[in-house]
Amino acid sequence: MHKRGKSNAICTLHTNHTKKYYRTCLHTPFHWFIYIIFAKTFCFALSTFLQVKSLSMMNSSDPPFYEIYKTLIEEGLGKAQKPIIDKPSIIQECELPMIDLSKLRLGGVEREECMEDIAKASREWGFFQVMNHGIPMEVLEEIRLEEVNVFQRPFVEKIGEKFLNLSPGSYRWGTPSATCIHQLSWSEALHISLEDISGSLTGTPLSSTVEQYSELVLKLAQKLAEILAEKLGYKSTFFQETCVPSSCYLRMNRYPPCPISPGLFGLMPHTDSDFLTILSQDEVGGLQLVKDGKWIAVKPNPQALVINIGDFFQAWSNGIYKSVEHRVVANEHAERFSTAFFVCPIKDAVIQICGEPPKYRPFSYQEYRRQVHKDVKNLGQKVGLARFLVGAT
Repeated sequence: MHKRGKSNAICTLHTNHTKKYYRTCLHTPFHWFIYIIFAKTFCFALSTFLQVKSLSMMNSSDPPFYEIYKTLIEEGLGKAQKPIIDKPSIIQECELPMIDLSKLRLGGVEREECMEDIAKASREWGFFQVMNHGIPMEVLEEIRLEEVNVFQRPFVEKIGEKFLNLSPGSYRWGTPSATCIHQLSWSEALHISLEDISGSLTGTPLSSTVEQYSELVLKLAQKLAEILAEKLGYKSTFFQETCVPSSCYLRMNRYPPCPISPGLFGLMPHTDSDFLTILSQDEVGGLQLVKDGKWIAVKPNPQALVINIGDFFQAWSNGIYKSVEHRVVANEHAERFSTAFFVCPIKDAVIQICGEPPKYRPFSYQEYRRQVHKDVKNLGQKVGLARFLVGAT
């Protein structure tokens, strides 16, 4: 009866076609022995397969996007009534206003025209690109090479606590707080505080490259900020005093090929919580921004630097210069690299509003960041400057 009970229990797992066979063959000890051997062999094969798969993931440099966000992706794409991102044919590609900064050295009318072009692009686009910016191509190529080297390392190494001896949380990927597919970013990034350069990164090839690049970019940013302030009628030393190296940071970005593109963002729509952002990118497109209420694709130019106005400059200028929503669209076939330098003030710096009547109340960088983190946690997205409008609650 004991053997028959086992046999009946096993037979329930099979179709009616095979029930008769198992009721007959599993009555004998020999056939039970064969069955057990088969089961053990199957379990061993399955275990080996899972181990090999796990090992391959450990050796891979790509984050496990689909494995971790599989449910979110499948539910999101299944429920979507329309594409998350408009088809590429619908998005118009254009070149950002190009400004030749060599004209600033000429003086006179040409200098004034160049300054006005910078201010005009900041008012009308919130984005522009610059050439003859003072950063040698060798430096741009070195930072891009270091970027590739960093992201080619195994994923398990990148998520380690002591990766490159950087501050905890410097390496980031995906969107841990995502609750829907619209909040998911198919990308990985390395945030490097400039304080880390003089600390844990000292003496490494990455340190020297980042230090050289950051020094040149910050100098460029302060020059642009002074021009923008002057065009508003202010001879301000505010940016030199508050946007110091220790308050700024650099972010290296990698956007891996996405097999379900254009269904996902490489970086979800947002505005930057800083004064200025200076971006160096490769020849692979993906950056898009809002212009006149429509999304447009930015034609990449690896020789130029892309400049965009951040939230703090919009507030400081009393809304004259625009912090524009932008995003990165995932690419199905090609990976994309970019390096963004964020010009931020010191934590206790107060953003004073220039112009009357003020649209925004004064606020500190630290206060703004706290509010952004609170909104992202509670609402799943950044609210931004709307929280700091005069009369806002």
